[in-house]
Amino acid sequence: MKIKNIIFDLGGVVLNLDQGKTLRAFKRLGLDLDEVNHEHPLFIDFETGKIDEAYFLQSLFTLLKGNASKEQIKTAWNAMLLELPKPRVDYIVGLKKNYRLFMLSNTNSTHIEAVYAEHGHEVFKQMFDRQFLSFEMGTRKPMVNIYQQALTEASLKASETVFIDDSKLNVKGAQQAGLHTIWAQEPVDVWLTQALKELAVSAKN
Repeated sequence: MKIKNIIFDLGGVVLNLDQGKTLRAFKRLGLDLDEVNHEHPLFIDFETGKIDEAYFLQSLFTLLKGNASKEQIKTAWNAMLLELPKPRVDYIVGLKKNYRLFMLSNTNSTHIEAVYAEHGHEVFKQMFDRQFLSFEMGTRKPMVNIYQQALTEASLKASETVFIDDSKLNVKGAQQAGLHTIWAQEPVDVWLTQALKELAVSAKN
């Protein structure tokens, strides 16, 4: 079966990402996000659209006991979002000659708004036929239903589609949904060309 479609993760695959920067930024404000994540469903709820930005920021403001402003909290939350190199954009756009391209991201309204503000919404429209965002879909990777929902809404066949993510757990979820997968050990670059060739050969066998 020929590979016709590619679904990309966003952070760490298309967009450079450093989650450590956000963790360190919050520690400077006086909050350990790992502890918060262990004790509260706050981050998952935000990524799946169960809570909005106002509730999210207020929750962190309360946990910080008012020792940081909501603007400082938002800045710290967005600290992980880094560069989107133009050569990477150009490379991805070049893939459209041979594939339909999509994005599927575990994200939240604050992060995606910051990404669009920094790099331009049009850049993402240029790269992708459609963008699937967890907070709009009400579910997140690696839940199998998010991949199935994306396939259904874009009218894609799993057997003709490859999913690329830097998380092994998310790759496993995609495999359970019947997708071909590539584990991205670094952001997208020309290495993907060879990976797609190898996948095409294995898909035929």
